[in-house]
Parts: sequence; C-alpha cells; structure tokens
Amino acid sequence: MATAKIKLADGGRIVIPVEFRKALGLKIGDELVAYVKDGEIHLLTREQAMKKVQDWFCSIVPRGLSLADELIQERREEAAREEREFYRK
Repeated sequence: MATAKIKLADGGRIVIPVEFRKALGLKIGDELVAYVKDGEIHLLTREQAMKKVQDWFCSIVPRGLSLADELIQERREEAAREEREFYRK
C-alpha cells in the first residue's frame, strides 16, 4: 500500500499526490465523495460511492425482491382503496 505525507494548506486544502491520482485514474475537475468514519477521512470517486450504496442496498433487500414491483403494487392497492372510498360517499 502506497503512503504519502500530506500537509493541510490554507482553507483546509490538501493535494492528492500524483501517484495516487494516476493509480485511481483521477483527473483535474473530477468530483470525489468524502466522509469520516472511525476517525478517518475516506475519499471515493462518484462511481465508487454509487457502488458502495448499491452494495449496501443489496445486502438489506432479499434476493429476488423487486422494490419497484413492491412500490407499484402498493400504489395500485392504494388507488383501489381510494376508488372504493370515493364510491361509498
């Protein structure tokens, strides 16, 4: 694992060493996602952050379950209830 000593500059700025940028395929202007966990700063590319979120959702949603299908079914049931209530009045 490569390491580097990085100084905190005015305004809280840091420079990501060129070796790290090359290894990650980062270019000037790329957006990164940052978060703090367990006293550490983590930097991810947008793609890495999206993958992390997708992996998390996959870990909590049972395999084979479609959340979109569940939502559509709930909406249909709600519409049917509203229609029944409308005609009762």
